[in-house]
Amino acid sequence: MRKFFCVALVPFMYSFYYSQAAKKALPCYDLASVLKVEPTALYKPHLDASKSFGVKLLKDSKTVQKYINSGKFHKIKKTAKGYRVQKLDYSRAYMVSKAKTTLEKMGARFSKETKGHTFTVSSITRTLEDQCRLRRVNSNASLGISSHNYGNSFDISYIRFNDVLKYNPKMEAALEKVLKYYAAAGRIYYIKERQQSCYHITVRNY
Repeated sequence: MRKFFCVALVPFMYSFYYSQAAKKALPCYDLASVLKVEPTALYKPHLDASKSFGVKLLKDSKTVQKYINSGKFHKIKKTAKGYRVQKLDYSRAYMVSKAKTTLEKMGARFSKETKGHTFTVSSITRTLEDQCRLRRVNSNASLGISSHNYGNSFDISYIRFNDVLKYNPKMEAALEKVLKYYAAAGRIYYIKERQQSCYHITVRNY
């Protein structure tokens, strides 16, 4: 009886683990559904700017690694003059060269205007898989294509300065002043995202 039980159990266990492995191999998102989502008029310039850098839609870790290996994506430092990058659970600290340079210049300008204070970068480059995982914990995450999916966008919190989570109207005003300067110079687009408590910044291919 015991022998029969073991023989019957093996196929069952094999089938169970095979089905689990198959589930893991499937993408977290449905690309056809993602592509059907139309961007808003406010967001469309961000996507158009993103596509101008010659980076294809980042679907997974492999596509990100390809751009890292080719020298197209550059590592973003965790700390630099004027800014800090918070722990990134759903994005990656890599961007195209102009986005990296623009972030660094914005940080330096913010530091100068505030006499040494720092803002917090809360999100950087995301793949479609990252975005899908984020949507599981945050229903406000984009259902369609995001400019984060091309390596030239990042978010800056407007409620966290100097690594302190606290509303600071003086620091927020200083940050928006910097954003307006770069937007007027044709270097960036930005949107204030109320639900996420951050500014979404997309660097243009200037």
